[in-house]
Formats: sequence, C-alpha cells, structure tokens
Amino acid sequence: MCTPGEPVALVSEPRNPVDPNAVMVISARDIQIGYLTAERAPWIGAMLRAGRAIDAVFQGPTSAGAAIRVAFDGDRPVLPLVSHPRPHPDADSGFWPDPTPPDD
Repeated sequence: MCTPGEPVALVSEPRNPVDPNAVMVISARDIQIGYLTAERAPWIGAMLRAGRAIDAVFQGPTSAGAAIRVAFDGDRPVLPLVSHPRPHPDADSGFWPDPTPPDD
C-alpha cells in the first residue's frame, strides 16, 4: 500500500453517479486507495473546486481503508507521533497451576 507520510492526491469526482460530492484519494503510484467520507467530501470538494491549496499525506491503514492527514493554504500535514504498544508479558512465566482432581 502506502507508507506513512507519502503524498496522496485528492481528486473531485463530480460525475460520480452515486455521490456528485465524491472525492477520490489517489496514491503516489496513481492507484485509487479510497474516497473521503461522505461527511467530509462536500467540504473538501468545494475547496478543491475553488482552487484552494490542499496537501495530503497517507497516515496509515484502518479497518475501513486508510487514514490521511490534510493541510490547507501551504501548510504541511503533520503525522501524529507513533505510540508503541506495550510488549505482552511472557506467556511462559513459569507458573503452572496444580492439577485439580475430579470430584468423585
């Protein structure tokens, strides 16, 4: 897919038969990786049509597709700091419970 911080393009798609406000997200490899959400597409699409400077980068994969970061008017998108998950405790801690005999 994409790497975090890689540029993506936002392309208004006014002839989309399902949603005339649709905005495609295109990777740096010219592959469509998705669409903006229906809530954000009209707002971002209006800015694209008005010629406003928009810069977007790939943030990371999500269960719904991908997350991107967007900045306007010459600003650069900023990725959030990556939080590293805590390591899981060792599954082999050496603890073995005593066997429980069946009740007869």
